[in-house]
Amino acid sequence: MTGLIAFQGVLGAYSDLACRTAYPTMQTLPCESFETAMEAVRDGTAQLAMLPCENSLAGRVPDIHALLPSSGLFVVGEHFQRVEHCLLAVKGARIEDLKRAHSHTVALGQVRKILRQLGLTPVVEADTAGSAQLVAQWGDPAEAAIASSLAAEIYGLEILRANVEDAAHNTTRFYVMSKTPTAPDASGCDLMTTFVFRVRNVPAALYKALGGFATNGVNMTKLESYMVNGQFTATQFLCDVDGHPEQPALRRALEELSFFSTEVRVLGVYPAAPFRRTQGQAE
Repeated sequence: MTGLIAFQGVLGAYSDLACRTAYPTMQTLPCESFETAMEAVRDGTAQLAMLPCENSLAGRVPDIHALLPSSGLFVVGEHFQRVEHCLLAVKGARIEDLKRAHSHTVALGQVRKILRQLGLTPVVEADTAGSAQLVAQWGDPAEAAIASSLAAEIYGLEILRANVEDAAHNTTRFYVMSKTPTAPDASGCDLMTTFVFRVRNVPAALYKALGGFATNGVNMTKLESYMVNGQFTATQFLCDVDGHPEQPALRRALEELSFFSTEVRVLGVYPAAPFRRTQGQAE
């Protein structure tokens, strides 16, 4: 596939790396925010958007779950990107000369061991790749960045230590968004469906709404709730489940869900990432 794929952040961000890994023939388009990345797809500037939705350490990515239903876009794929933090500095810098490490607050929280070991003062910046860009601009051997190897390559920095993250399983999941939905064959296997629904404001509504997935043997891999229009009594749920809406089990589960919900809307049907199978084998 050719064209542009949009992401939030600057060149060298982990979202940029995810784009290049999943779609190596596409050019990446950095955007200031999730909204501008979505808008780039809506107005035709980009064909796809790569949007992070959850991380194995930090949990869900704020705002994404609320932005998706009103984005006008569809989920056409998913990608799991291993987060491998590197300690970066200007060419010729030595580890013993470093005094400060700059990065996004989440990234700094994932490299506490190396910061403590080297006695580095953490400094919070807007994002990981932006930190690498700043360190390159400063040219000071006392300043370091926690960012990706791609950021080191783009901004001409040296990798003093690779894989400095505290946890080896640090992985971010991304939704791949498009202006048009995909239509995978319902007879296929390893398919995912993402949808949103709202429950009626009655006792045990969520319990009854989800009962159909249990009785029909449908595996639900994600369930998130959030308020709608700031109302505590209006709750919307974002779900990922295994299967295709036209497959009998999921079709029956969605039909039962509709009895107890005010709205059920499918946001996308797409192939499950191969990463899911490797995870299952590891377990």
